[in-house]
Amino acid sequence: MSRSNIVAVVAGVVVVYDWAVTIGHEIELIWRQRWSLMTVLYLVIRYVGIPYSVIGVLATMPFVSLTDTVSSILYYTNCGTYVVLSAMLGVIMIARLHAMYQRSRTMLIFLAIIFLAFNIACLVLAAIGLKHVVAEEVILSGMHICGFDYEGDAQLLFSMVWVLNTVWEVIALCLSVWIAVKHFRDLRRLGPSTGTIIGDCFRVLIKSHVLYFASFAGVSCLQLAFLFPELSVDSIGSLILDGGFQILSVVQMFVLGPRLILSVREYHAKLVANSDADTSLNSIVFQEHGGEIWLKIRRGLY
Repeated sequence: MSRSNIVAVVAGVVVVYDWAVTIGHEIELIWRQRWSLMTVLYLVIRYVGIPYSVIGVLATMPFVSLTDTVSSILYYTNCGTYVVLSAMLGVIMIARLHAMYQRSRTMLIFLAIIFLAFNIACLVLAAIGLKHVVAEEVILSGMHICGFDYEGDAQLLFSMVWVLNTVWEVIALCLSVWIAVKHFRDLRRLGPSTGTIIGDCFRVLIKSHVLYFASFAGVSCLQLAFLFPELSVDSIGSLILDGGFQILSVVQMFVLGPRLILSVREYHAKLVANSDADTSLNSIVFQEHGGEIWLKIRRGLY
């Protein structure tokens, strides 16, 4: 089995394993709950990831014969899928920040403008870069395999897309950390029950956000590393980086991405389970201003 086969199999196994581990919570917290925009985004990202990974595995298997046309279609479909899912993850991030800022309309407009500007620029750069991607046939161990080569500034253009996406993620992370620190300071004047509820909620939000950002930052660093000339050749270092990039990008998008929604719903389910009833929970959290904050976060992310 070649390196590309192993990498594709590992990435596919990670996605399927995470789905199997979380399917119980998913049924309870996603399928059986009231449907919303967050529900649709979760299901699309989660269930696009499984066939995405399976197709990636089959495409690298030597016993699967693909024509140049089919290989090109799969490549462009792969790129298009990434663009669409990245936009969906951006919408999830906007919803989280909008909720954390107590559904501020000013913050929503600010995030929407930045998000649209960055994504339009990324689409233009990606479209130009794809024009410089050339399919070529490679003979490996007597087998004909379709590969892709980057001509001109294609690699630079794709790296610029990653830079813009990274800047967006840095802005989102800074906004999340800033509002979390602000609320942690406000907890000192809240009662013990409400302060614990809001504090734990923001800890859940920040924890899932930091994990997601760390994976995205890792993927971006690996992508930018390919700009160095010494890594552009078929060296061991280049092969290792490429394998790490493929696995980490799948984890970032199809594992940690859905958990941005699932983690909040898991926390809310535990909160309700620890109370006598949902009505009693609402009476507790509304005793202080912090309770209103939690209900706004819940309404924005549920």
